[in-house]
Amino acid sequence: MRPYANDTREREMKRPRYRWMALFAALLLVVAACGDGDDTGSDDTSSDDTTSGDDTFRIAIVAPSASNDLAFTQSIVDAVDVIADEMGNVDVQITDGTFVVEDAAAAIRGYAEDGVDLVIAHGSQYGGSLEEIAPDFPDTVFAWGTAADTFGLSNVFSYEAASDEGGYVMGVMAAALSESGIIGVVGPIEVGDAKLYVDGFHVGALAEDSAATVNINYTGSFSDVALASEAAQSHLAAGADVLTGTAQMVVGAVGVADENGLLWFGTQANQTSLAPDIVVASQVYHWEVVLRDIIAKIEDGVLGGEIYEINLANDGLVIEFNDGFTLPADVRAKADAAIAGIESGSISTGS
Repeated sequence: MRPYANDTREREMKRPRYRWMALFAALLLVVAACGDGDDTGSDDTSSDDTTSGDDTFRIAIVAPSASNDLAFTQSIVDAVDVIADEMGNVDVQITDGTFVVEDAAAAIRGYAEDGVDLVIAHGSQYGGSLEEIAPDFPDTVFAWGTAADTFGLSNVFSYEAASDEGGYVMGVMAAALSESGIIGVVGPIEVGDAKLYVDGFHVGALAEDSAATVNINYTGSFSDVALASEAAQSHLAAGADVLTGTAQMVVGAVGVADENGLLWFGTQANQTSLAPDIVVASQVYHWEVVLRDIIAKIEDGVLGGEIYEINLANDGLVIEFNDGFTLPADVRAKADAAIAGIESGSISTGS
């Protein structure tokens, strides 16, 4: 057994295998994977029979939270599911719950030593480790994000999300739906795509209603469910009737919204299953848009050196509406207009 195998889920992925979970189940999984913010690798290991053969394309994912967190980590797992289904003969290995950088670095290096074709380091905190590890394995391809830096290395791809775009669209809808004129935002740490989303949401809400109050609370953690719940309670006490947030800890905030009838806007993955009655829409990351091109480059002998972005225009970001929520036609029209304006360049998200 490899030294990092205790926090690895390894299986061949021929088709998407994830089903949406109820709020309580999702909460338990995130807490189990992430703890109080000092995430460590998952203790349980599951394995399916994997294919072998020279034509098998091997992908490894190293990610900070649970594979089914309905947020950041699930976004890359779902994307690789799509790629595996499209390609057919793909072996996928996952080390999740590695918020601790040292744990992630050990997994990244271990996969490279095993000769994996594409190692995906899905966490901006992994950049320093990857910059040190990648030169030791010039024939291994690495991809990481969200970031826009390949370190000048010919075997590293990077990817990022223009999450401010979907954030803007969500903000427009939130302001249009709010009756109190007060909207709460539960952010994790003020960096990367999380900050972009929050900033874009803020700009969009004020573009729709300049008199709206958008209260933003950064918890200082990507994973602390309890802090997210506390932040949501504070927004509720301040009169908010619409909430949003980003990162895997938001299941705590969604729980508060659901219990109190507040509307919710999600991002990174489709969060409808957490609270079908109050989730309006989710900005969903479709990283397969990036992965398709990366794999095509690998097949052409290009091992890295390029930076990718997913956005509304290239369908890497998709606004997925909750069919179970009755969205007024005029609000849907505002959302569609915002999407079209961002794609055409006539609307600025302020980023």
